[in-house]
Parts: sequence; structure tokens; C-alpha cells
Amino acid sequence: MKEKQQTLLSRGHIFACTNKTERECFDRMLFSTNKVYSEKALGVKKGDILFLYNLDNDTLYGVFQAKSDGGKDIIPEAWNGKYPYQVEAEKIGEITSAKKIRKALSKFGISWKNGLDEERTKLLLEYLKNPSEFDLSVAPSLKIEENKPPLEATTLWNYPRQSYGKLSKGNNKYPGVTPAFIIYNLIRRYTEPGDLVVDPMAGSGTTLDVCKEEGRDCIAYDIAPTREDIIQNNARKIPLSDNNVDMIFIDSPYGDNIKYNDHPDNIGKISAETENFYDELEKVMKECHRILKPGKVLGWLIGDQWVKKKFTPVGFNIYQRLSKYFETVDVISVVRRNQTSNTGIWHNRAIRFNFYLRGFKYLFVMRKPSFDSEQSSKRVVNWTQYPRRKGNKSKKGTTNEI
Repeated sequence: MKEKQQTLLSRGHIFACTNKTERECFDRMLFSTNKVYSEKALGVKKGDILFLYNLDNDTLYGVFQAKSDGGKDIIPEAWNGKYPYQVEAEKIGEITSAKKIRKALSKFGISWKNGLDEERTKLLLEYLKNPSEFDLSVAPSLKIEENKPPLEATTLWNYPRQSYGKLSKGNNKYPGVTPAFIIYNLIRRYTEPGDLVVDPMAGSGTTLDVCKEEGRDCIAYDIAPTREDIIQNNARKIPLSDNNVDMIFIDSPYGDNIKYNDHPDNIGKISAETENFYDELEKVMKECHRILKPGKVLGWLIGDQWVKKKFTPVGFNIYQRLSKYFETVDVISVVRRNQTSNTGIWHNRAIRFNFYLRGFKYLFVMRKPSFDSEQSSKRVVNWTQYPRRKGNKSKKGTTNEI
């Protein structure tokens, strides 16, 4: 019995709530989260230690125990279906609370977004016994261990390196290799474990590697495969049935600036200054639209071109074609870091000869229209008007406005 209790204590999970959702958590004894943090909920096993953290008032409640394994839609109607990844909870003794918990969580190296190891679980249990008497100054200071990269919250993405984690994703020596962080963010936001992701222009296989680590099924094609798990195929004709795919990612050629391979049908041999380049990529877009399920997302990474004193808005041209088939979810700017022109010599030339180096790529996040998209387009937005925020008065009586 003691061995079993020791095993249970080795796993801990914090579920977040707000002032609006807290009451339902206690009434139903059900903790939950959305798709973005679905892996956390699905990783809970019956008997694991649970805590509930109110983000609005910075209060932690405990201690609870998982009454079930984590799952999806245990109670589908809970929170009107907004938080479908759930676990049933039960109290372990009387519920205690700790207010202003943020400082203690930081000291213990705990983020509510991550699971808790044995050491952190024990620290939190000890703290909850008597928060007012707990001496944080003698407690061990631990660093937050990020198991996964953080999810992006803005439309400006900047990655210092191509891959993440212990296992490499793709080949950073491959020409035009895709940053794995981009695919990771798209997969976490727009797919669920077990969903099918397709990459019609897989290159060195970055999408395959990210999907494998994140528990998504993946089919990768390329006109000239670099690996055995990439299927040889021309992206203009994808051998999949209609409405069958949960997400598509494409990092297509930006023109004929990079030599990918010698295949005669390689779109990367066509100049982006010609209409033919966009006509051929539009054939790929049509295929993506055909195989993608209604309401699902396509991510398309593309960059502009400046060569021999001529600028070509490749991104705008691609977006115009994509808009024929898809609705826009958002447009992301991805900072370019590892291109060959990112050197001191080229930066000096750009100033001397009055031109601009390419500083970013576009990531177009597009959605295949769903059957009810016409109804959803007739929406009314009631804007909330906020007063302009004012700063505190200074000692001289003046006021600084922000």
C-alpha cells in the first residue's frame, strides 16, 4: 500500500480556472482545459495528485486526486463544451487554499502549464498544509522546466534555431529547411492527438518528425524524397480522398532561388517573376482544398524576392491565389535568421547600395470553409470601448498618459 501511495505522489497536475469557471469545477468535481493544453489532461492517470489554480485571483486549491484517467468530453455539456479535455476529481481530505500563490510557484519552479515531478509535487503538498507558516526562504529554488516550446501569442514569430528538444527535427543543412517551431505551433493549435497532418512538399521531413513527437499521424510527400518515410509524389496531384485531412502544412519554393533537386517537374525551377510559377502552385492549392476537411486549417510558409534591383511580392501573390479557396485565419510574420545573406557583408551592401534584405517570411493560416460559413459570416460584433489609461501624477502635479 505504501508503494502505491508513493507512486501516486510522484505525479502531480495543476488545472487552471477563472472566476467564471471555478464554481463549475467544484460543483461537478471536474477539471478541464482546451485543445491547446489537451496533452496535459490526456496525460492524467487515475490516482494522480491534482490541484486547481484560479488565474484571476491567484489562488491554489488542493488537494485532489484523479478519479478517472484524463479524457475528452467526459461531461460534454460542461462549460458549454468550451473545455472538452477533462478529468474527474475527488477531494483528499478537506480542501485548503493558498492565496497569492504566484511567488511560491515561481520559487518551486512550477508552471501550471506543465506536469509536476515528484519533488515539485511534494513541495506543493507541504506548502498547502500551512501556507502562512511556510518559510519560502529556506525552500529549494528550482527552475521551471519547459518540456515543450512555448506557444506563440502574437503574429510575430522569431526562432533562434531550426529545431527544439532532444531529438532533431528535419535536417538543418537542407536548403530552405523549415523551423520546427512553426509546425509545432500550428499542430498544437489546430489539431488533436491522432489527427492526420499532410505535408505535400516535405523537404527534409521536419513535419514528420514534429508530428511523431506530438502524437499526430503524418503523410509526407516530396517530388524528390530525401528519406525513406517520405513518399515520392508531385504535389499537383495528391493521392488522397476528398475531405480526409485534418491539417496541411506547406513550405513551398519561393521561386528559382534555391536548387532543391534535379527533378524536371520541380516548381522550384520556375521563376517567381512569371505567372507560370503561381499557376503551378495554384494547382497545389486546389489539391489541398480538395483533401482538407471542411473547417480545417492549411499553413503556407512563403517569402518575397528581391534580385537584381527588382522586388517581387511573392507572398502577396500567393495569398491572392489562396484566398480563392480558403478563408483567412491569420497572417504571421516569421523572422528570417539563417539565410545566406544574413551576414555582415550583406548588411553592409544593403546600406551602401540602398536596398533591403528579406527580414521575414509570411505564414498564411487559412481555413477551408465549413458548411455553415455563410451563416457565421453574418455576425454582429459589439465592441467594448475602453477609456484611455492615465498614469499617476508626479510629485509636481503633472500627469503622464500612456
